[in-house]
Amino acid sequence: MNESKGKEDRMFKKLKAGFEGLKAGLARTHNAIMGGVEAAFTGKSREDILESLEESLILSDVGVTASTEIVDKLREVLAGRDEEKLRQHLRDSVYEMLKKVERPLEITSSPFVIMVLGVNGVGKTTTIGKLASRLSSEGRSVVLAAGDTFRAAAIEQLEGWGKRTGCPVIRQAQGGDPGAVVFDAMKAATARRADVVLLDTAGRLHTKANLMEELKKVQRVAGRELPGAPHENLLVLDASTGQNALSQARLFNEAVGVTGIALTKLDGTAKGGIIIAIARELGIPVRFVGVGEKVEDLKEFDAREFAEALI
Repeated sequence: MNESKGKEDRMFKKLKAGFEGLKAGLARTHNAIMGGVEAAFTGKSREDILESLEESLILSDVGVTASTEIVDKLREVLAGRDEEKLRQHLRDSVYEMLKKVERPLEITSSPFVIMVLGVNGVGKTTTIGKLASRLSSEGRSVVLAAGDTFRAAAIEQLEGWGKRTGCPVIRQAQGGDPGAVVFDAMKAATARRADVVLLDTAGRLHTKANLMEELKKVQRVAGRELPGAPHENLLVLDASTGQNALSQARLFNEAVGVTGIALTKLDGTAKGGIIIAIARELGIPVRFVGVGEKVEDLKEFDAREFAEALI
């Protein structure tokens, strides 16, 4: 009985620490949204408060469409000037939008190939490393594929994560053919009976058609060597880029079909509301959110927790 209670206590403490980490990571966005609202409650009308809230949401990159929908709903249900009720209704509205994209990543085959996409600087390779650590801790065997052959630092960074997590890294020399890396990775994963392949790709401008065509080629090579691959096209987005992240998601989705999103750098921005805009406009599943530098700061997305921490 005592042992069981001890496990429950440890689990509760772990969950509480996880929520506190998320709340801390979203502090800037929380302050950006709620700061204007709290100021508006001094001697202003209910309509002034709602207009102030709408402005705060838009400035936090929630997007005009989503912000207007949220405030219109609040206008219907909110009576008087009760700040706590406003917060609760706002949390519920945000949750209703986010729960539609709350779909955890499911490893449904072996080897399961995850192609990681994104522009330069969003944290693709770091996200791969954190995800490799997470999957390895769950007892899964993981192969890392250094498909970003254009940047020597990307290969070295991935090899560093390989050593740290104990995962083999399939690579070629800098400047090599990314398709050849994918070919070798598919063969190696099959031979080793690996559970998961995490495929890094070169950071590319989402507005450059020739680079997006190259990404499609990498996708075709994976599918030819392992039918059904890649099973997940995971797009990494930097939350601090705000509306540009939404534009990236839209264009990558049109080019190769994004099946999941990892939103990084939420701890360093007041623009974390972009996740709501993405949910409202694209409906792409959000798999993970990054709220810090530590390995455990890549968290599985939970709509209810996110809404509670945000508001």
